Amino acid sequence: MNMYQDRNHNQSHFIGNAQFTLHPKTRTIHSKLILIGSFIFLFALNSCTNKKQEPAGQKGRRGGPVLVEVRVAQPELLLNTVSATGSVMANEKAEIRPEVSGRIINILFEEGATVQKNKLLVKLNDSDLQAQLKRNEAQALVLTSDESQKRKLLELKAISQDEYDLAKSALMVNQADRQLLQAQIAKTEIYAPFTGKVGLRTVSVGNYLASNTLIATIQQLDPVKIEFDIPEKYIGFVNSGMEITFGTDASDSVYSAKVYAVESSISTETRTLKIRARCTNPSGELKPGTFARIDMILERFPDAIKIPSEAVLTELNGNRVYVCKGGKAQMTPVTTGIRTDSEIQILSGIVPGDSLIITGLMQLTNGAPVIVKKKKADQPAEPVGESK
Repeated sequence: MNMYQDRNHNQSHFIGNAQFTLHPKTRTIHSKLILIGSFIFLFALNSCTNKKQEPAGQKGRRGGPVLVEVRVAQPELLLNTVSATGSVMANEKAEIRPEVSGRIINILFEEGATVQKNKLLVKLNDSDLQAQLKRNEAQALVLTSDESQKRKLLELKAISQDEYDLAKSALMVNQADRQLLQAQIAKTEIYAPFTGKVGLRTVSVGNYLASNTLIATIQQLDPVKIEFDIPEKYIGFVNSGMEITFGTDASDSVYSAKVYAVESSISTETRTLKIRARCTNPSGELKPGTFARIDMILERFPDAIKIPSEAVLTELNGNRVYVCKGGKAQMTPVTTGIRTDSEIQILSGIVPGDSLIITGLMQLTNGAPVIVKKKKADQPAEPVGESK
């Protein structure tokens, strides 16, 4: 093989025992590639050197302290409550209906007025019954005299015992008829069964009423009852005398009542327990049928430690929180108790005075450095929160 060799322009390359000489144009491209590769290597080396020389304060958030908020654990009052919905009911309610048929001759109440117990409300016509009563009384005079005479004759053995018994029986029937007439006359007068407020009447004077026709309703509005249902899991906490609070859509006021009765069984349809409480209502502000939102206090814990729900991390092996100690986040297992809408009771794992981390939890690891941004109670910020 003939090879062109020139020290200034040619360059020989050996592969094994063979020697190859590059063309001048090929050597030029080869040199440029080597030069470009050198520049890339120097640039990469310079970049790595600059990163190593950055001061610690310029590191990203992943490597530096995490800004967090803390809350100092303190014993507080914790209420275990259950919420429910119910209705306001009249303490007593009755429908005014006649027991006998008759024509109304007098209405002695005003619609919507409060009436006292045993006040006469409605009077029906009883003229026929009064006439029958007078007839009975007249017959009673004759029968009484006949019974008296035959009793004396019996004592003298002038008549038989049977004759006297017939006279006495007639007198007793007359007396029974009089009692029946008096009872029927009494049914023509309708009285208030209790002190309460009468509603709107459905009849007028002169109307002929059949027995059991509705005339009006009467309700006792002071006190009132509150009826509501709670889930069956709470039945162990409920007993007579417990206090509840409730509100209505008709008022911004909060009312209190006391439980006075609990249903003896749980509803199989809803699996709830029906409860009734009683509330004073002197002003009549609470109306029967009003929708009520009830809160019942089941338990009171005067010295409970409670923390925000978002501060608790739920894991497969239990619940954990982060506590700030010595400027570092320390993961601590805890045992939880009652949960409310926004807080959780801590039974063990945290003691009063611990600085609980409540923000930045997703950026923390056990032992990670932290900086306290501010206190939960809007206290001035401190460099580092620490529990001792």
